Amino acid sequence: MKLRTTSDGLIAHDPDRDRWVRLPGERDLLAFLAEGASARERATAAIAARDAVEADPRTAGLPFRPRSIRAFMLWERHVIDSSRMLVKNFYPAPAAKVVLGFERLTGRPFPKLKPNARFREAPTFYVSNHTSVLADGEDMWWPSHTQFLDFELELACVLARPLVDATPEEALDAVGGWFVLNDWSARDIQADDARRNIFGPVIKAKTFANSIGCDVVTADAVPDWTAMRGRVRVDGELWCEGRTANPQHTLGAMLAYASAGERLDAGDVISTGTMPGCCGLELDRWIQPGQTVEIEIDGIGTLTNRINLAAVPV
Repeated sequence: MKLRTTSDGLIAHDPDRDRWVRLPGERDLLAFLAEGASARERATAAIAARDAVEADPRTAGLPFRPRSIRAFMLWERHVIDSSRMLVKNFYPAPAAKVVLGFERLTGRPFPKLKPNARFREAPTFYVSNHTSVLADGEDMWWPSHTQFLDFELELACVLARPLVDATPEEALDAVGGWFVLNDWSARDIQADDARRNIFGPVIKAKTFANSIGCDVVTADAVPDWTAMRGRVRVDGELWCEGRTANPQHTLGAMLAYASAGERLDAGDVISTGTMPGCCGLELDRWIQPGQTVEIEIDGIGTLTNRINLAAVPV
């Protein structure tokens, strides 16, 4: 089931008639997801009712306010291809020459571009800024500290129930729904942090903004999150397409690791990370002020933001 949040409450998509219908008395998306099957049954009945009230989906905003955001990195191809372009564009020229020369001669990735053993041992993530979140259709500012703003197409889920020291099996039961997330990134800052910052590559490269799509589909509507497909368009032009197949870790393992020794709760967002090939860095193609970035995941929906120099941080 696909849901949106409007100022008048929750609305649900009726796939048979391709319309949106108001859900009487339903206002809180997270509460709806926490209730599970009974809430979905109530919504299905409301959609089928003769007196169902159609709703305008264009009035939807943020589906919920994230309690926190944890962004994972699950695909080796994304790590290698992104690292190569960081070196090519932002490292001293001798380093780029060595890396690119080795790869031309051998046809293999430069060894240092590959993630280390820790990448396979435990899910890698960072905690993002959950207070700076854009909705679908809102303008994105150009952060003052970067010259290389970038998009990332990501599939994310929101928890509907708390987790503490969960097993992978227990953790999966806490997933409430899935949505589209754009993890905006400052690539020149990321490269500098990766080379010189003792805290790693996300100090100011990743903490200034995320965008969340207005569509949230219930967990039962995504039986296999590793079978999703998505794409990115800039000013209507298709820039890239990707899939979530073959992640390094399972969703249960990710949630169990994130909940080890701490409490996760309803409203916590878990992003599975950039679909391989679905950021400007990997393409070595860069968005510019005035352009409109649209990211999409099949079965969920789209998320669109225009880069506006007059916009200010939220």
